[in-house]
Parts: sequence; C-alpha cells; structure tokens
Amino acid sequence: MNRKILMVYPENPLTYWSFKYSLKFINKKASMPPLGLLTVAALLPSSYDIKLVDMNVQSLSEEDILWADIVFISAMIVQKESFNEVVMRCNQAGVPVAAGGPYPSSSHASISGVDYFILGEGEVTIPRFIRDYEAGNPGHIYIADEKPDLSESPIPRYDLINVNNYASMAIQYSRGCPFSCEFCDIIEMFGRKPRVKPADQFIAEMDALYKTGYIGSVFIVDDNFIGNIASVRLLLKEIASWQKKNSYPFTFYTESSINLAAEDEILDLMVQCGFKMVFLGIETPDVGTLSAINKLQNVRVNVYECIKAIQSKGIEVTSGFIVGFDTDTDDIFDRQIDFIQRAGIPMAMIGILTALPGTKLYRRLESEGRLLNESSGNNTNKLELNFTPVMESSKLVAGYRRVLSEIYTPKKYFERTLNLISRIPPDAYKVNRPEKGDLSAFFKSFIVQTFSRYGFRYLSFLFHAALLNPKNITLAVNIAVKGHHFFKITRLTLASDELGSYSAKVIARFESIMENKIIPGSAIPSSVNRYARDAKRQIMRKYRRMAVFVCRFPGAEYEVFIKRIDAITELYISGNMSLNPNI
Repeated sequence: MNRKILMVYPENPLTYWSFKYSLKFINKKASMPPLGLLTVAALLPSSYDIKLVDMNVQSLSEEDILWADIVFISAMIVQKESFNEVVMRCNQAGVPVAAGGPYPSSSHASISGVDYFILGEGEVTIPRFIRDYEAGNPGHIYIADEKPDLSESPIPRYDLINVNNYASMAIQYSRGCPFSCEFCDIIEMFGRKPRVKPADQFIAEMDALYKTGYIGSVFIVDDNFIGNIASVRLLLKEIASWQKKNSYPFTFYTESSINLAAEDEILDLMVQCGFKMVFLGIETPDVGTLSAINKLQNVRVNVYECIKAIQSKGIEVTSGFIVGFDTDTDDIFDRQIDFIQRAGIPMAMIGILTALPGTKLYRRLESEGRLLNESSGNNTNKLELNFTPVMESSKLVAGYRRVLSEIYTPKKYFERTLNLISRIPPDAYKVNRPEKGDLSAFFKSFIVQTFSRYGFRYLSFLFHAALLNPKNITLAVNIAVKGHHFFKITRLTLASDELGSYSAKVIARFESIMENKIIPGSAIPSSVNRYARDAKRQIMRKYRRMAVFVCRFPGAEYEVFIKRIDAITELYISGNMSLNPNI
C-alpha cells in the first residue's frame, strides 16, 4: 500500500536563536532545516509518499493534513505551543499523529492528542513502529533503550526541502558527550560515550547536500564535535580533501568543549576545512560554580586563554552563559559582562538557568522541592524561572535584565566584535570564497543599519574593522547583521517584561477594587465595566507608549492581560465564582 506521510516541523518562537530580523538581509526564511525529520524520512520505506512542511518557511494548510494517512511531528521544548496547536488540528481532522524528538521524549506523559510516541533515536524505534503500523497494530509508545551504531543512520532526505529557504544547512557526525554537566540533557538523551559516523558516510552526506546545488554555511550539529578526538582528526582530513576537490563550496560551524583549544592539529585542520565558528559552553567565569555543576573540563584550564587561542587560529567563538546557579553571588552579573567583553564574544547567549526534564539538575531540584513548573525551553528571552533559586528571584531577574541590556547595546556589541577581529589573522579565510549573497547582505546592511538608531556606531564599527583587518570585512558585516537581530529582540524582551510587570500591577489593583466594592452576582454591570475599562485603558496606554518610544511588538503581548480583565469582569457580573480568571 502506498501510504502518505506528512512530516511537520512546528514554528519556532521569536528568540535570540531564531535570527528573524537578520534573515531578511540575506532573503532567507529560516536558520536551518529540521535535520531530525529529514533523517526520519530516510528511515521510512521507499514506497511511501512523503511530504514535509516546515512551518518556519511555509504555513500548514488543512489540505496538507487531510492528504496524509498519518502525521509525523518532531519538536524541541521551545516549540511546544506550535506543536500542541498542530496536534489539535490533526485531531480535529481525524488524522493520527506520531510524535518524537526532544519535547515528546522528555514530556510525553503530559502531552495529549498524540496517537503514537516514537521516542529516543529513530534508527531503533522507527523500524519497530513501521513494522507494527503496517501490520495494523501499532503501540502507543516506542522507546529505544539501546544506542544505535551511527553507521545505521541514513543520508537525510534533503530533496524534501528547498535549500534556498535556509541560511544554513545541517549535518550530524556524532551523538553523545563524555562530560557530565549537571544541567545538560544531552548526556541523558545520547549518553556519555560519543558515537560517530564513519568518515566515508559523512562525506557521502556532504555529497548528497552538494548535489542539491547548495553552497554556503553548514552546521555540524553535534553537541560536542570533538567528543571522540581520534575519529574527528581522521574526519577532518577527509573533509579538507573533499573541500579542495570541490573548490570549497561549504563553510562550517559546530559546537565543542573547551578542550578544543589544546588540540592544535585539530584546530589547524578545522581552518583548512573552512570552519569559521565554534560554540563553546562557558556558562560562568566563576570556578567554584563550575565545580559545583560538574563542568570540570572548564575548571582545569584558563577559559579566557583558551578562547583567545581558538580565535587566533581564525575561528570565531560564540558561547552560552548562565546566571541563577546556587553558588552565584551578587557580583556575578558584572563578572559575566566583563568576561564577555574581554573575551571578544559577539554572540554571547546568556540565559537564566532552567531545569530541563530528565537532567541531574531537575532531579536534584525536584528532591529539594524547588521546582515551580516545566521549562518553556527558552532561557534567553523569557524572564521567568521554573525553580526557586538561592538568590532572591527578583534580584536574579533584575540582574539578568541588566546583563542583557548592557551586552546588547550597540556600543558594547561592536566593541567586543572589534576585539574579536583584532585577533583573527588577516589570511584566516584564504581558502574560503565569499558565500552566496554576501554582497547583497552588505548593501542591505549598509542601508538599513546606517539609518537605524545606532547608525553612527555602525559606521564607526565598519571603519575601525576595515582598519584592523580589511580582509575580514565580510566577517564584520556578518556579525553586524546578526547584531541587528540581537538589538531588536533585546529591546522587545525587556519591553515585554516591563509591560507584563506593569499590567500585573494594574490587574492586581482591579482585583482589589472588585474584592472591596463588588459582591459577586449582585454587581451592577455598568459599575464593573467602568472599573474594567479604566484598567484596560491603562494597559493600552502603556503598550502604545512603549510601542512608539521603545520598540514595536505584537498586540498579543497585551491582549492576554485584557482577556484576564474580561474574565474577572464576567466572574463578578455573573457571580459564578467557579470561573477561572487566570487565563
């Protein structure tokens, strides 16, 4: 039977990682494709008709859903709102849903509407599900206990997407990490023994990607690219040979642990291959905290000098930072700002600590009775906590706000970018040709950013970058374009938080008035509505003022508070105290 499978990748919310405001400069719709679903598609029988809808590049229509015999959906925790909406639409259409990926794997017990959970690594669970599905008796949950040999992983179905929609492509080499950081869920999902694909298999995936006509940036999505150093050394030699043979169509970036800095041969090979950037988990400059969270690989080295060593090879370092650890003291916010600036890390993704399901941190906080709710999966621009911290919550959130507001001012962002550029060798990228769209991006950047609120600093930055390192002006423009996104989303994040705090106070006053002046069920509707109109007017006035003088942000940012007031109003007019105003 020729079965029809619809694969759906939910929409990513607006975050620091979405790069929404930067993608417009290069005429792209999303940062990268859903590699997980592309790999799952390759695990399905060749006789199946498969369609993929990435909701970050196109809308999901009712016709798409009704076309399918079954919908496969995968999501990260940060995508759960869109995930739940898709599941609901499939339920309404009567089309069964099979779900997998990080969010279902960690939270399937609390997810409703999904017919089949296919959890863990697909190389194990997908064949089991397909066998039962075709036999007409699929189970509800499929969980892989074993870790598959990655030589069993197929070449992703890049033919299911339009590669021109994406700013970057994605390839996976390994799974797992040898370290054991308390807050990390990677080791829980993939284990501490890194598993790698054979080098020839990885090269075959590069060939498949190259045949699509794609030229540009490729993200090697491993959570620790050098988890198996001996294998990586051999792989890099193969990549370097392939790149030279094909005239360097790709540039690469990846994630790694800090011990990369001590591997001179690997760093040199990475430069030969065309690696331009690496993400490091730095988390904090506080050594005591690093020890407490079991990030011992960062304790054993001078992290600052390691960053400089990698940059001096010609590879940009981008990093993750966290505040809210139990051992954080009041000066941690200033120390984070100072370290980020000195280290020359333009893309410093700093977030509030979050306890992800399944991690050692989650289990510890649960045993201590400190968990508040499940994580939103977005720890960089959601000013909220899902656990009770040691530091006073208001102080932690205020400190985090200050770090964000300082490091993503144009002044500090461009200062640390110049710091980076001063360390990049002039001939670092001699093997890499300019990426497609670089010239167009430069002109758009010049027009948009010159006439922005930070236009003078932007022009000053380009001038000084050209003086420091004229051969790397493309790098300077690339980082400036990303900065445009960071500046906008930081203003949006801080404004949204301010509006939320203000609206909460207005609603609290409104509730107090109701409690003191109105008896539920006997209230005169005109009196209640008068108080409600006044409260809504205050919120609307605040929203409009901020939209004009701070930044424009979606109407949904205040509508939730208006709905809350409407719910309270209905409660007092009807007298139905069972109504829930906390919508």
